[in-house]
Amino acid sequence: MSRHVLTLEQISKGFTDGDKFHLVLDNLSLSLKFAETVALTGPSGCGKSTLLNIIAGFTPPTSGRLSLLGESTDDWNDAHWSRFRHQQLGVVFQQFNLLTPLNVADNICFPLALNGQRWNAWCDHLTDALGLRPLLKRAVETLSGGQQQRVAIARALAHKPALLLADEPTGNLDQVTSLEVMGLICELAQEQNTSILMVTHSSECAEFMQRRWHLDKGLLHE
Repeated sequence: MSRHVLTLEQISKGFTDGDKFHLVLDNLSLSLKFAETVALTGPSGCGKSTLLNIIAGFTPPTSGRLSLLGESTDDWNDAHWSRFRHQQLGVVFQQFNLLTPLNVADNICFPLALNGQRWNAWCDHLTDALGLRPLLKRAVETLSGGQQQRVAIARALAHKPALLLADEPTGNLDQVTSLEVMGLICELAQEQNTSILMVTHSSECAEFMQRRWHLDKGLLHE
């Protein structure tokens, strides 16, 4: 089995705007081992979120090769990508993307239901660690931004993914709570050997990760 949960080989991504072509990612190559944690930093608009979207299979690269769990994704169809996301990937979006008709518990359970699983002791542990136990029956639209962020984190980790992609996972929290939640994310991921690739503008949050990659002008620097 591959030692890497993620491998990018000469990944490029560009967009056409009228008659102009804008190169956002320029021949990026990187790898992420199982249980390894990396902070991805860089100026706004440099392509950090685009890179996460490529890794999650939401948008294809213009060129290059992406491998996940040691398997090339070149020939993956929509069903294969969906299966990978349901079983092996956790994502914390900037906008949370919580399911507003559902309460907190049902949001956290959603990735489990996709895998034919139910609420379990790990969910109890997650909700206790993230301070969500008193909120489980609350509708998510009644929660504060910080509470919704905690729900999004719990949902992303509920099915024990091999890889967690987090886009500014503490962006709606004050500094003290942000650092507290970062510690919990790392602790909970470590318990399950989950790899983390986290986009952040916060140096304090980046310090929680084992490595740091900086993206600027389409190029990646460590």
